[in-house]
Amino acid sequence: MKWLCSVGVAVSLALQPAMADEMFGNHPLTPEARDAFVTALLKKMTVDEKIGQLRLISVGPDNPKEAIREMIKDGQVGAIFNTVTRKDIRAMQDQVMQLSRLKIPLFFAYDVVHGQRTVFPISLGLASSFNLDAVRTVGRISAYEAADDGLNMTWAPMVDVSRDPRWGRASEGFGEDTWLTSMMGKTMVEAMQGKSPAERYSVMTSVKHYAAYGAVEGGKEYNTVDMSPQRLFNDYMPPYKAGLDAGSGGVMVALNSLNGTPATSDTWLLKDVLRKEWGFKGITISDHGAIKELIKHGVASDPSDAVRVALKAGIDMSMSDEYYSKYLPELIKSGKVTMAEVDDATRHVLNVKYDMGLFNDPYSHLGPKDTDPQDTNAESRLHRSDAREVARESLVLLKNRLNTLPLKKSGTIAVVGPLADSKRDVMGSWSAAGVADQSVPVLDGIKTAVGDNANVIYAKGANITNDKDIVNFLNLYEEAVKVDTRSPQAMIDEAVAAAKQSDVVVAVVGEAQGMAHEASSRTEISIPQSQKDLIAALKATGKPLVLVLMNGRPLTLVQEDQQADAMLETWFAGTEGGNAIADVLFGDYNPSGKLPMSFPRSVGQIPTYYSHLNTGRPYNADKPNKYTSRYFDEANGPLYPFGYGLSYTTFNVSDVKMSSATMKADGSVTASVDVTNTGKREGATVIQMYVQDVTASMSRPVKQLRGFEKVTLKPGETQTVSFPIDVNALKFWNQQMKYAAEPGKFNVFIGVDSARVKQGEFELQ
Repeated sequence: MKWLCSVGVAVSLALQPAMADEMFGNHPLTPEARDAFVTALLKKMTVDEKIGQLRLISVGPDNPKEAIREMIKDGQVGAIFNTVTRKDIRAMQDQVMQLSRLKIPLFFAYDVVHGQRTVFPISLGLASSFNLDAVRTVGRISAYEAADDGLNMTWAPMVDVSRDPRWGRASEGFGEDTWLTSMMGKTMVEAMQGKSPAERYSVMTSVKHYAAYGAVEGGKEYNTVDMSPQRLFNDYMPPYKAGLDAGSGGVMVALNSLNGTPATSDTWLLKDVLRKEWGFKGITISDHGAIKELIKHGVASDPSDAVRVALKAGIDMSMSDEYYSKYLPELIKSGKVTMAEVDDATRHVLNVKYDMGLFNDPYSHLGPKDTDPQDTNAESRLHRSDAREVARESLVLLKNRLNTLPLKKSGTIAVVGPLADSKRDVMGSWSAAGVADQSVPVLDGIKTAVGDNANVIYAKGANITNDKDIVNFLNLYEEAVKVDTRSPQAMIDEAVAAAKQSDVVVAVVGEAQGMAHEASSRTEISIPQSQKDLIAALKATGKPLVLVLMNGRPLTLVQEDQQADAMLETWFAGTEGGNAIADVLFGDYNPSGKLPMSFPRSVGQIPTYYSHLNTGRPYNADKPNKYTSRYFDEANGPLYPFGYGLSYTTFNVSDVKMSSATMKADGSVTASVDVTNTGKREGATVIQMYVQDVTASMSRPVKQLRGFEKVTLKPGETQTVSFPIDVNALKFWNQQMKYAAEPGKFNVFIGVDSARVKQGEFELQ
């Protein structure tokens, strides 16, 4: 891979604009050296210069580059985001080095969530790989490309646990499970930061959105979160801590309120937990405009009060507003904010700049000017083979009746659907600096795969939706969704004609990427009616029907599951999505992805997640009883459970073997199964291990993921898969908010998803 190649040492400062000699040099990247350096620097700074370091400015219509350069010259900017070319970044850093008094470098940040120029599958898709090596690949390449553009920090990973697919930002996270999200987030931090964020091709991460943003009521964006401390610390806080324990230098603070207090004003959250209990030394960053929003939250009376509340609560850097620079000077003069509090926030900003290596070389992620790429969007800057490999692992086979898949590369194939030829949608939301014209849509992937061996007929068949209000919403800032002006019936007629000429129909349907984004909550999570009508018409032709789903959240698919002969979940698969999807459709790659979120049967079942608590009257599908916890008007349980995903082969999992029937608190036990490929072709599956605390001081989940391993087996091959279990896998925050494991019986479940499992048990002594 290109990112593993040695690229030489950062350019010397002698090639860069003049700067204060005593500021820059070969500073040791140790906490002790950093603290001494920052303490000395703080003594040289004026109040205005300190306040300037707390400002994070977004480049855009409200802040054009020319105006920002004037602010930089006056020492009124600490960092910049939404600038992603070396030329622009260099010009802004030059302003600091040439014109500002102390020449404190800027850092540059961007939302590099699932790739910078090479776009990988959305995080929900990446989680479907259940492969930490794939996460490392995405993290390292994303960091390489971001740093190669001159960036120092990314607003990622997003580790909000989400159990409500109505929430559009579920697409940005790793799903419903606390442990899986923690493992994915930790791995992403380690991969992106490398040994040090000061390395030439590493970037500092900013874990977000702290805290519990994924639990907004009703799945409605920016809404309230209210929960017990036990649920908060057992289910929602561990992924943030895992990312910080892995070394993340930044934390982006959530926009929601938590138990009545907006996170941006929550001293308990930002100081007591984050700083004192967890020992975090890095930077806290408000989300976009969050300090202003404290007024509307009702915890600040006016702008000045909002600044007072936020800074005193522990917000170091103010994202995209002018409030700190406008109101902090008077707050300091009046004594409402102390210099010690300002110094504390400024210290955190300077700390991360030191850790980024910017006081060794402010241009460390830029290199010499003559190395700037002639073409920012050059094809040579992409990592296509890695994107294709990761995308293939993210795809989940949901249904395959009578082995409809894999398809033959012969005959006539009808490819239809509003997403089949969409280069923009295949990249998904938060696609950073990805260029739509460089992405491969499904239609192109299929055409390339079959070459001259098969005839491919394309028809759009339907618009994403026929609801004009939704189209206007999606196109509010750009023409993200192109509307075909033909009548819906005319488009369906064309698709049906194509289907009748074909041997098989591949319908690419689902959501436009803007439907699974920030501020894109939905009350219905079904496929839009325009596409439902298309699917029904295609089904009526009697031709084999393969649905390729493109979406950023679990959808309600009961009808589609009945209509389709095969169904492939592809999420938004990224730059190489079309090729990866074709690889799976034609059997050049055997799918192995598993669902990181349960798929409900209807929106009325939400929240549907596997690790729920039992009730005193649990529902038993084998022995239904009226007076149990159930819905009476629909089948209970998800349509597709967490961890579900099929293959083109089959696997058998043996009974669980425990190394011991008992475990001491300072010991461990091992749970093992034999996994056999019982099919006719080589394939991989993810073996999953879950644990249940049977009897505890408070009700515990029916099962919790505590291990997974992807195994690849040839036909007839058997492999033993073992999972060690120690006391850390059994601990939880109890009613007294103590983190401990309790003696007693534990069940162990191992299988190919959360529902189809074999059971073992042991006792913790």
